[in-house]
Amino acid sequence: MDKPIRVLVAKPGLDGHDRGAKMIARALRDAGMEVIYTGLRQTPEQIVAAAIQEDVDIIGMSILSGAHNHLFPKVIGLLKDQDAEDIMVIAGGVIPEDDIPALKEAGVAAIFTPGALTTEIVQFIRDNIKR
Repeated sequence: MDKPIRVLVAKPGLDGHDRGAKMIARALRDAGMEVIYTGLRQTPEQIVAAAIQEDVDIIGMSILSGAHNHLFPKVIGLLKDQDAEDIMVIAGGVIPEDDIPALKEAGVAAIFTPGALTTEIVQFIRDNIKR
């Protein structure tokens, strides 16, 4: 039997609302993935350290605060610095359409905005996981 996909769900920055992140974490768990939820107000350094320590396959970040253009590339840069580029990064939350191309260019594999189906997120992870 294959080992389950391990996902770290993180809330970077000062964002204090985690209802969506918890909903996604539950959906991923229900789909058979192992989910580690870091809680609110995590720094990029804390997120990357937890991802490496927990040996995850994916980091999923949820943001509503508008700091995505700074925080997401910072996490990706720290993963590179730690030779952990094999950890895929996906993101969700309130992210303007105009910001999505630059975030993908920075290394975010996928961005799910409000209204995205949890089944779509699960399928993306299964189709794109690097093992």
